[in-house]
Amino acid sequence: MESPSPLKSRSTHPDPERPLVVLVHGLLMTGLDLTLLARRLRRCGFATRIFSYASVRGDIDDSVERLYRFVAALHPVTLHLVGHSLGGLLIRLLLDRHPELPPGRVVTIGTPHNGSVVARRLWHRRWGKLLLGRSAATLAGAVPPWRGARLLGSIAGRLSLGVGVFMHGLPRPNDGTVAVAETRLGGMDDHLVLPLSHVALVVSAQTARQTCRFLRTGRFEHAVTSSAD
Repeated sequence: MESPSPLKSRSTHPDPERPLVVLVHGLLMTGLDLTLLARRLRRCGFATRIFSYASVRGDIDDSVERLYRFVAALHPVTLHLVGHSLGGLLIRLLLDRHPELPPGRVVTIGTPHNGSVVARRLWHRRWGKLLLGRSAATLAGAVPPWRGARLLGSIAGRLSLGVGVFMHGLPRPNDGTVAVAETRLGGMDDHLVLPLSHVALVVSAQTARQTCRFLRTGRFEHAVTSSAD
């Protein structure tokens, strides 16, 4: 489901007194999956908006430009960005093309920064091409190197529960879809592994707490990652 254009209003920041967090969903999602995370981030003191785009049928370049127009129309003073899976790659593309955006921090959740083994294997299957759609190349690794324009923290999962369990070659540990090694990014500022699956990462209270901490301080809290919610 495509979100309506935000350009109709000059004051669409949900709460100008709070730092803004824009959340970007992953493949096959619409943004509804991020509503719980957004609610928890609001309780943490942030204003939030969710960006929705067509992750399968839509053109990635067009989605990146729509994301740019979306955040620009909000006129934030501070702009934090949080992306799940493919959403984290959209954020990287956004910042690579638009470094002039307001300052802030980035958290990616289950994002295959080094390219996804599962995506590459699915691309060679007819049904897999339909599943990945026009996001296939991006998920496979067609993203410019991270230039370290702002602090970035990457959260990975290590509970192997997902489509990747049935794919030969997915390195362990993994979250069932993305390997922990795939979530590591040269130039990132912190990395955290939680005992969660790819889908559970976005609904976990632990993920929300750690995201909030990084957005506030630029670091995760590594002493409290032994149990899932």
